[in-house]
Amino acid sequence: MLVPGVLIAICVLVEAIFQIANLGLIDHPRLRAEVLEYLAFWPGLLRSWQANYPLQPYAMFFSYGFLHGGLLHLLLNMVTLYSLSKAVIQRVGTVKFIALYTVAILGGAVGYWLLTSSLRPMVGASGALFGLAGAIVAWDYLDRYLFSEGLLPVLRTVLFLIGLNLALWWAMDGQLAWETHLGGFVAGWIMAMLLDPTGRPPPESDAQ
Repeated sequence: MLVPGVLIAICVLVEAIFQIANLGLIDHPRLRAEVLEYLAFWPGLLRSWQANYPLQPYAMFFSYGFLHGGLLHLLLNMVTLYSLSKAVIQRVGTVKFIALYTVAILGGAVGYWLLTSSLRPMVGASGALFGLAGAIVAWDYLDRYLFSEGLLPVLRTVLFLIGLNLALWWAMDGQLAWETHLGGFVAGWIMAMLLDPTGRPPPESDAQ
């Protein structure tokens, strides 16, 4: 769990600096806004907007995943990151976890780029987190299919994730980046099949 710990530490450190600036302990009250200008995912940069630096339209496909909109956003994502990481690392190990997480961040950004009509900045680790969830669901589907187990638990999980996104979208008055979640989920599912396409007996199976 070293790598998830490092990821969590980076995200916490970034948000801690923002909070310190908000309290006036750093003489930079607009620090969060200025960092977002450089590191958040801005759809307009893939259209006609002028970038702040030459590589920004490319770097933002990854940098957005280490920024958050506040303490609650950070807390929810970090708790989820810790809980999902353990299952993925147990399945494929640390190196493949890193590959999966990286591709999921990219997939989340691509999903937002292709599907959103908004020009608002997008931040948060949830694209990568839905990638981890997508991988776990994909392996559950693979295991159950290959060992002739029922697929109803997989369907229930997918429906739960859809319902969660609908509830959050409503609660956030339509400001949820569901496109990022979808892109990350699809990327995670594909990576899961590439990284470990060999089925394993589900826990409730009697297979030895």
